[in-house]
Amino acid sequence: MNMQQIMRQAQKMQKKMEEAQAEAAAQVVEASAGGGMVSVKVNGKQELLEVVIEKDVVNPDDVEMLQDLIVAAVNEGMKKAQLLMQDKLQGITGGLNIPGMF
Repeated sequence: MNMQQIMRQAQKMQKKMEEAQAEAAAQVVEASAGGGMVSVKVNGKQELLEVVIEKDVVNPDDVEMLQDLIVAAVNEGMKKAQLLMQDKLQGITGGLNIPGMF
């Protein structure tokens, strides 16, 4: 393989990666905590889009529990969004672990 072929291959791979990133960014994952008492939606760019809190979990005497449920739901949503991106890019990179990609 000559240098021009390598450069073309790299450009094709970069374009496919950009397309996969855009596709993943447009997708939304959902996660919840506390048996669904707190649920969130996160997009593939790991942006929090929505938080839904059931009225039953809102207790002024136990704010810490609600805070913990929100943190747990958001962390789970972020983890799912990251896995979504990894899955999209893994097919392109052939399973190679490229530093800074994930």
